[in-house]
Amino acid sequence: MVPLLSLVVPILVSAVIVFVASSIIHMMLPYHHADFGKLAKEDEVMEALRRFSLAPGDYVVPCAGSPAGMKKPEFLDKMNKGPVAFMTVLRPGSPAMGTSLVLWFLFSVLVSTSAGYIAGRALAAGDSYLEVFRFVGAAAFMGYSYALLQNSIWYSRNWRMTTVTMFDGLVYALLTAGTFGWLWPR
Repeated sequence: MVPLLSLVVPILVSAVIVFVASSIIHMMLPYHHADFGKLAKEDEVMEALRRFSLAPGDYVVPCAGSPAGMKKPEFLDKMNKGPVAFMTVLRPGSPAMGTSLVLWFLFSVLVSTSAGYIAGRALAAGDSYLEVFRFVGAAAFMGYSYALLQNSIWYSRNWRMTTVTMFDGLVYALLTAGTFGWLWPR
């Protein structure tokens, strides 16, 4: 067993490497440019929604309100007529990138800490690079990728977007695994 405190360096270094890699992926590589489509008549849709002063949050349209509400004829009629949408409303203005970047880094630290914990329970100091890589890589991939599937399963999120984002998770997991293999206590 390897104590979690002895893994602080690989945890933090891997989180920094993932942070840099994710910045490169999202700013320099083009494959995320097609993640979201543009609405036809976008200006008209925005103007129509603006009239309601929607508070930031997550919404579903139509909203049944309860399992019993899903059986009501008026709800079923709305579902059949459409549109049916899951929608996240943000505050107006430029996104708060600073907050999002800090939260992303902290999430990367959490994934690295969890992966390190699992590997630390299963492996010993001095274990081979490949053994460390396997444990940390599998755990980090689960942390970065598996939860994304439920968005496509339950909320009809674009499967292409889910798959591409899971590919990013694989890249992050491989970088995390490589960092732990390199910095694993000897």
